[in-house]
Amino acid sequence: MTTHAHTPALVSSRLLPGYDTVARLSGAVPMYWRLLAQAGIGPRDRVLEIGCGTGNVLLRAAEAVPSATVHGVDPDPEAIAMARRKAADAGVELKLQIGVAEDLPLDDGSVDRVLSSLMLHHIAADARVAALREARRVLAPGGSLHLVDLDHDPRTAGRMRVVNRVLSLLARFDPAHRRSRHGGHGHGHGGHGHGAQPVPELLAAAGFTDAVVVGHGATRMGPVTYYRAER
Repeated sequence: MTTHAHTPALVSSRLLPGYDTVARLSGAVPMYWRLLAQAGIGPRDRVLEIGCGTGNVLLRAAEAVPSATVHGVDPDPEAIAMARRKAADAGVELKLQIGVAEDLPLDDGSVDRVLSSLMLHHIAADARVAALREARRVLAPGGSLHLVDLDHDPRTAGRMRVVNRVLSLLARFDPAHRRSRHGGHGHGHGGHGHGAQPVPELLAAAGFTDAVVVGHGATRMGPVTYYRAER
């Protein structure tokens, strides 16, 4: 997989106001590239992002590995429509579908990599294992899940609330998100914070093996942790 030290012109020149400005201001863009580097997408791999929003991660995946098959699922039809427009503008093919993490519209074993970027904390706590089971179901044997999400840290909770409030206000400048009931990230699940159960335990409960913390990072929304788990 090709790695990049900067934001490619193909993507950055087509970022839309509102939602994508939020991504930049929140410090999420380097996080997207780090997640893709971790996933190690191969030229023949089938890739799925759950909660793909307007396609920021997927567009970068399609640019980095043009021969990969890139899927995205999100419950927000406006976010999917925006992702389709961005893909058309960029001249890349993305397979985009409306759907929720707990009931993915894909066949068993149909992808080689599942990606999740700032999505898990939007799912209600009692539905997270079900969503991760769905991620495991669609993975082919030998496939892997690569997940990055906000840490639940009481020491930074107040700062995160302030930052998220500012980012939510900025997102309102995006016409799609003014009309959408799903909120700024495009995942539409509600319910923040991981609660008491660590993510590796959730992954193990969903049937994944070798669930590990790969590393840590920081965004203006707060600290994040990267996870990997095997099918």
